[in-house]
Amino acid sequence: MRMVDVIQKKRDGEALSKEEIEFFVDGYTDGSIRDYQASAFLMATYFSDMNAEEQGYLTMAMANSGDQIDLSAIEGIKVDKHSTGGVGDTTTLILAPLVAACGVPVAKMSGRGLGHTGGTLDKLEAIEGFHVEITEKEFVKQVNDLKLAVIGQSGNLTPADKKLYALRDVTATVDSIPLIASSIMSKKIAAGADAIVLDVKTGDGAFMKTPEDAEELARSMVAIGNEVGRHTIAVISDMSQPLGFAIGNALEVKEAIETLKGTGPDDLTELCLVLGSKMLIAGGKAKDTNDARSQLKRVIEDGSALELFGQFLQAQGGNADIVKNPDLLPNAAFQIEVKSTTTGFITKMEADEIGVAAMLLGAGRATKEDDIDLAVGIVLKKKIGDSVKSGETLAIVHSNQPEIVKTESMLLKHIHISQHKPKRPKLIHKILD
Repeated sequence: MRMVDVIQKKRDGEALSKEEIEFFVDGYTDGSIRDYQASAFLMATYFSDMNAEEQGYLTMAMANSGDQIDLSAIEGIKVDKHSTGGVGDTTTLILAPLVAACGVPVAKMSGRGLGHTGGTLDKLEAIEGFHVEITEKEFVKQVNDLKLAVIGQSGNLTPADKKLYALRDVTATVDSIPLIASSIMSKKIAAGADAIVLDVKTGDGAFMKTPEDAEELARSMVAIGNEVGRHTIAVISDMSQPLGFAIGNALEVKEAIETLKGTGPDDLTELCLVLGSKMLIAGGKAKDTNDARSQLKRVIEDGSALELFGQFLQAQGGNADIVKNPDLLPNAAFQIEVKSTTTGFITKMEADEIGVAAMLLGAGRATKEDDIDLAVGIVLKKKIGDSVKSGETLAIVHSNQPEIVKTESMLLKHIHISQHKPKRPKLIHKILD
């Protein structure tokens, strides 16, 4: 088999066989296929697309290119959740104990973040003593005991995807639906999930800016999951404004605790109930959405989800006292109010730019080598549709520097106020099951 023939076939819009796709993935992983041919293949795919069967072959070839986590020793149906990212997306910290408290095992492999704030691991490491380096044996035992554990991704998980993503980044092929979908799904499958719930974001703060593009990506991932034998559900949710109020690692942990207590932001709470319901159904613990929501609300109201969160933190070395006293989390030296300069209604909040403002404070990474300041960030006080008066607080900036001129100007520029009250954004656009 020759790589030039595979490239030509895809260039001409023909469907590739399982053997042809595995030939490409194996060859690029071991170095026998060079970057220039892989680049041509990616561009051919970008323009010619892939059908569901091809995407399934590509996903499994990448999943099989490195380690695969064997979760068979964990009792029950293991349900994973993946978000395509956004600003203030704290759902994993809430969903994991919430779903685990209802009896669905959550064996989660998470990563660190580039961009606005840290990833799930960075947020958890804002908790004193918490560590993600536990052995596979300890990981399995903890999930069987508590129904919940979170560890870092294996260094050799989907090496083909790592190489291909780096190449896509420099060949203008990042925004290809089949390449995005297979990249995401290969990692989920290699991580050992039996079922997968996807939170596909759309809006200003999301990778997929329009609901139509988000739905196309969601359908591709659901099709891949079904093609390779994983029950996959996608929820298309709004990211036209930050989710919740907190943007920043320790600040988002505090907001997660508030949500597990039942006093969190309405949008964050509702999204967790929607995603959590799908996880309970996929995990065989609820017969329908009403049953699932009832169970999730019960473990919030009786405190068992919050209690489990504390047990999980303690099991991985973290200070569980933060559950009762969130002020034990890192605190910034300065808390500075940003006040509105006009009266009216919040009509738009440019989530992406607000996220950048948090990153410039030190809450996120511009490059993977950057250090994160776990204490800093932004807590919003308003959402789209809220009224505001001149001089009223729009946000509180948590900073370790007394001067926040750039952050303040960014917030005032990208939080839009007019005299006409807008409709509040629709949180859930569509569910694909």
